[in-house]
Amino acid sequence: MKKILGALLLLTSTCTSIADASATSLAQVLTGEQRSADHKARDLYRHPEQTLAFFDVQDTMTVVEVWPGEGWYTELLAPYLKDKGKLYAAHYFSKTDEPYFKKSLDKFVKKIHEHPELYGNVEITALEPPKILQIAPDNSADRVLSFRNTHNWMSIDQAAAVYVAMYKALKPGGILGVVEHRYNLFKPQNKITAAGYVSEDDVIALARNAGFEFLEKSEINANHKDKKNYPKGVWTLPPTGALNDPDHALYEAIGESDRMTIKFIKPK
Repeated sequence: MKKILGALLLLTSTCTSIADASATSLAQVLTGEQRSADHKARDLYRHPEQTLAFFDVQDTMTVVEVWPGEGWYTELLAPYLKDKGKLYAAHYFSKTDEPYFKKSLDKFVKKIHEHPELYGNVEITALEPPKILQIAPDNSADRVLSFRNTHNWMSIDQAAAVYVAMYKALKPGGILGVVEHRYNLFKPQNKITAAGYVSEDDVIALARNAGFEFLEKSEINANHKDKKNYPKGVWTLPPTGALNDPDHALYEAIGESDRMTIKFIKPK
């Protein structure tokens, strides 16, 4: 009996150690050398650990990161998922005619190829509506994550199509996580004058129309200093800092934009 109890205690201790190691792995990635000092400094506004926890991203999951840009979140997701999970990066189309898209994709691909030990298992797919909309195989993903993209899709009248594409990629029961610049409540939105900001109601409507059910929203990425009334819209604030004028210090003091953080579920 003592031997059995001892074995059970050892097994319990081993399982606990494994669970603890898994629980701290994201924290280890956050402090990893793959992240520049500039990227780590933005954690103050982007709250990646809390955001990924809110979206319940586990290291065994298949995750799609939509329009990852230069790969700020990819630097976290790829190392976190590389051993037991899968990461799709739905970037711009390689044959795009848009110079900005081409430059962004080339920079991202260079990062991936230069560090195969971190990013070798990342699969790059394409999203360039309305031409290319399959971001991953249908019903394959546990999570689809979009960080500050919806305003871009709205500006070209393709947001509805992209939300349908994200719905198709998810497994039944999978979660869509959206972070987006948040427009003022109770104020009619115009996609031109809003200048990068989107209302929560519009995001929720887009998701529901695609078939999602609303789950929950969080104030993790809120910034109530953001007054949303700047000459260059959201791009007036860091990290873009579109205005090179005496008010630069003022915008630095405000910090990055006020952001909604919302999750939706694809019904089973």
